[in-house]
Order: sequence, then structure tokens, then C-alpha cells
Amino acid sequence: MSSPAIKSSLCFLLAAKRCEMADLQQLTQTSDLVRRTAALIHELQRERGLSNLYTASCGERFGQERAQQMEQSDRAAQALRAGFDDLDTEPTRHGARLFSRIAYALHGLEALTQLRAQVDTLQATPMQLSADYARLIATLLSVVFEAADTASDLPLSKLLVALFHLMQGKELAGQERATGSAMLAAGRCQAEAQQRLTHLIESQDRCLQVFESFASEDLLELWQRCRVPKFHFDLERLRRLLCSTPANQTLDTAKSTLWFDCCSQRMDEMRLVEDQLTKLLVERCQHRLQRVGSEVRQIEALKTRLTTPSSAIDPLDAAPLFEAVATDGHTATQSMGPALEKSVLGLVQEQATRLQALSAELENVRSSLNERKLIERAKGLLMAHQQLSEEAAHKALRDLAMRQNRRMVDVAQAVLSMATLLSPKS
Repeated sequence: MSSPAIKSSLCFLLAAKRCEMADLQQLTQTSDLVRRTAALIHELQRERGLSNLYTASCGERFGQERAQQMEQSDRAAQALRAGFDDLDTEPTRHGARLFSRIAYALHGLEALTQLRAQVDTLQATPMQLSADYARLIATLLSVVFEAADTASDLPLSKLLVALFHLMQGKELAGQERATGSAMLAAGRCQAEAQQRLTHLIESQDRCLQVFESFASEDLLELWQRCRVPKFHFDLERLRRLLCSTPANQTLDTAKSTLWFDCCSQRMDEMRLVEDQLTKLLVERCQHRLQRVGSEVRQIEALKTRLTTPSSAIDPLDAAPLFEAVATDGHTATQSMGPALEKSVLGLVQEQATRLQALSAELENVRSSLNERKLIERAKGLLMAHQQLSEEAAHKALRDLAMRQNRRMVDVAQAVLSMATLLSPKS
């Protein structure tokens, strides 16, 4: 093998490292957007809860708290918009999907003014407001989902998957808070709202299970340490009250404040872990970027050294390169020419082995996101063709999975495979 071949291998290795560096630079910027998005979602979730209390009480209570909360939401929205403005919009490998999610999220934020006006004039029911806020927050969560789905660095991908499911679980907890607040503020139990509460409790538990499976021990320890037992005891007691009280029975409106506080405490606990996760994500992105940058400089220095005239390699010395890999996969360095110093081969093999291992593990990490996609698509199909609510569609999939003793994702796949056979319910 001649000297130009050695140069070529380094050139391609350097190109691979630079691609990895470009991906990390994009992920670092995206991770900062995720941090800002999480902050805005938290504020909007609290605004939604207060708006439900305000509307359910016919504007008699929580007006001042809601006004203060809207100011906090606006500050968080302004910070996120600033992050969007700083984002490089040049075409990138994952740009189309990410940018479309951001465009959708910005469109949703534009509708916030009209949504607030409906609350001011009491033109919408608490259930309608909850659904409108949920749609807005879903557009923001989609940005986080896209970041998790496209991350190519395994440790960072795990963090993003854990973060997305924690945020999704927290959003479901926020919807639970809003639904229960509306029932208690109105002073009456409703069967539809009870079914929704049951669905929300089950769904957030599933999200938190996925979060716990991907979270580090330090994060899990923080998750346990920040829990306040008293609030959780009160929350479970109020949950049983709301879910077991016969429909149309009266409820004690005075409990609305306790319910809101208990749910808020639980969401604040999630927010502590969420905040730690987003900080850790940004820090690790920056650390990985520095490390890969150092590797790029190392390869550039090696390339420069090997391309100088004094570093010309004798073809006989370089010949054993491909013989240097033993059958057990280890490098037989004793047969290599001294000019190679085993550095080129070592770098190439290390990169190839690492990428192969990462590819396999990334598939496992992303499987949880792919399962979520399949289940959501199957739910949407049932909702469209059978005129079902989201809760009813989810229950139909869950019940079918239980009857057939199959995983819910397998049932969802089967439903999607029969899409052409499903007909709208008359």
C-alpha cells in the first residue's frame, strides 16, 4: 500500500469526525432549545390549571394568580423565541423535520392570545380550555421529541429519551390537574371527566416507567429525594374521591385549592428532575463537543505529519497493515511497519468499532420512541374511523392487548396493517 492510501484513510476518518462534530454542534444548540421549551411548557401548564379554576368558578376566583402566571409564561415564551431566532436555519441532515416542528410550535404560540381572550370572557368550558392548552403544549413537546428521535450520540440520546418521557408524563399530570380542578371548582362530578382522569393517571404512569428505565442512578435518586410524602398522600386520597364519587354528585369546592396544590407539588417535583436533566444534557453536549474537537485536532496533526516528505512510508513497511488484525479481532501490532506507529490503524478501527456498537444500541434506545409513534398512529386511526375520543381509542387498544395477551405496540401495528379495511362508523 502506498503513501497516498494512508493519506486517504486519514482524510475519510477526519471527514467522519467532522461530521460527528457537526452533529454535536447541532445537538448542543437543539439541547438549549429543549431547555427553554421545557421552561415554557412548565409555565403554560400552570397557566392552564389556573385558567380552569378561573373559568370553573365563573371568574370569581384565581383572577390575580392567573394574571401573574401569564406574565411568567410570556417571559418564558420570549426566551424560547430568542432561542429560535439564534438557531442556524441553514440546511442540515435533520433540519427539515426539526424546522417544521418549530414552525408548528410558533404557530401554536400565536394562538395563545386568542385562547386567553376566551378565558377572559368565559366563552369556553374548562374541558375545551384544557384541550386547547394541551394542543399548544403538544406542539412544543414535538420539538423535544424530534431532538430525541434524531440524536446520534448514544449517551445523549438516552438522556433525551428519558427527558421526553418525563416531560410527557408531566404534561399528562398537568392535564390531570386541570381536569380535577374544573370538577372541584364546579362542585359536581362528571362521568366523562372521571374516565379522562383514569386515562391520564394510567398514561402518566407508563411515561414515568420509560423515564425511569433510561434515567441514571443520580437522577432516580433525585426523583425519590424531592418527593414530599404528605402531598402524595393527599393527592391519592383526592384521586380516589374524584374517580369513585357517583356521577352528578356534588363535590366540596373548598377542596379545589388542595387538589391544585397537591398536583402542583407533584409537577414541581418533576420540574426539579426535568431541570437537572436539561442542564445535564447541555453540559454533556458541550463536553462531547470538546472531546471530538480534540480528536479532530489530533487526526489533523497526524495527517500533517504523515504527509511531510520526511514521513514517506516504504510500501514494504506498510504492507502488513491488513494482516495486522488477528482472527480474534485484536490488533497484532508486532507485524506493522514502524512508520505507521499503529496510530492510523488504531484510530480507524476504534472509530469503526464505536460506530457499529453505537448503531446497535441506538436502535434499542429509539425503539421506545418508535413504539410511541405506532401507538399514537393507531389511536388516531381509531379516532378517525370509529368516531372515538382519544381516551376511548387508547382503552380499545389496551383492552385488545390484554385479551390477546400481546404487547400494546403489537396490537397497534396490527391495527395499522388493517387500515384499508377499517370503515367509518355509521
